[in-house]
Amino acid sequence: MQLLLNLDVPDLAAAVEFYQQALGFSVGRVLFDGTGVEMLGAAVPLYLLHKAAATRPCPEAGVQRDYRRHWMPLHLDMVVDDLDAALERAVAAGARQEGDIHEYDWGRLVTLSDPFGHGLCFVQWLGEGYDLVTTHTGEIDAQN
Repeated sequence: MQLLLNLDVPDLAAAVEFYQQALGFSVGRVLFDGTGVEMLGAAVPLYLLHKAAATRPCPEAGVQRDYRRHWMPLHLDMVVDDLDAALERAVAAGARQEGDIHEYDWGRLVTLSDPFGHGLCFVQWLGEGYDLVTTHTGEIDAQN
């Protein structure tokens, strides 16, 4: 199985520029007659897809695309080596920092949004990262 990560954006050129400047991604392929761009630089490619505001994601959807700041149950967590430098670079490229940097035993985390309202987190591992908070392996408790 292959995972494809697609992100709808209202301005494709601006999105490409943001993800290049903020995260150091590079353009892989231009797709769909120029309405999609493959961005490389992470373990999984990020596909930016031009989708105008107020359009429906599918004909049956009862909602329209809205690029004001919004909550996405799926968001991008970017693991970075130097959180402070990554944050500075992203903000300079147009991201909005949404709170203080939080420090945990496993690492540091800051939340942001891109210029199109999508949530981002920058994570800097400390020590063993998430291995420090692993309690067990196996089945997940379905009641949680």
